[in-house]
Amino acid sequence: MLLSVDRVSKTYAGGRPVLREVSLTLDAGQTLALTGESGSGKSTLLNLIGALDVADAGEIRLGDTAYAGLDDAGRAALRRDRVALVFQQFNLIPSLTAARNLEFHARLAGRRDAAWLDRLAERLGLGDLLSRHPEDLSGGQQQRVAIGRALAVRPALLLADEPTGNLDETASTSVLDLMLELVRESGTALLLVTHSEAIAARLDRRAHLAGGRIA
Repeated sequence: MLLSVDRVSKTYAGGRPVLREVSLTLDAGQTLALTGESGSGKSTLLNLIGALDVADAGEIRLGDTAYAGLDDAGRAALRRDRVALVFQQFNLIPSLTAARNLEFHARLAGRRDAAWLDRLAERLGLGDLLSRHPEDLSGGQQQRVAIGRALAVRPALLLADEPTGNLDETASTSVLDLMLELVRESGTALLLVTHSEAIAARLDRRAHLAGGRIA
């Protein structure tokens, strides 16, 4: 088992509970779709698993690492070395070219692999776009760079929050195809938040959040 989420709860300011004793697991190399209505806690759970926020109760473990024992530096190291995130907003660095954005996470982790970066650029169809800046790329092209950046470090776990939500249907299908192919090729586990039944059906498993609980 790669990821274990055990009875995790989260309440925001004002006393509004967002997650109520949520439990789920994910094996290495497995893909899981997390579905649910807006406000059901999907993004909150993703942020907790991505070590961007801290649970109020319960336990999250990635392999043999318990999140509860991590300070800010430890959570940052986890995101740098073992967990990568892809968001609906592409979050590329405007001043960097596509090539520099692609390798940014790997450079930060001290694990830049030129051969793997070349492979990612080829598989993602970025070869002719690497010298361009984000403002000169379409939404689909920017999201492909963002996915490549996340996978460049070969993370154990990739978290994706509505990664095709800002794309048209054609670009969405293309980006999802590439992401699923690459996570399987690299052995990375994928937890993907989506509202789309069609996207959820393509992943190995599904978990549905309703009222802050796994339904």
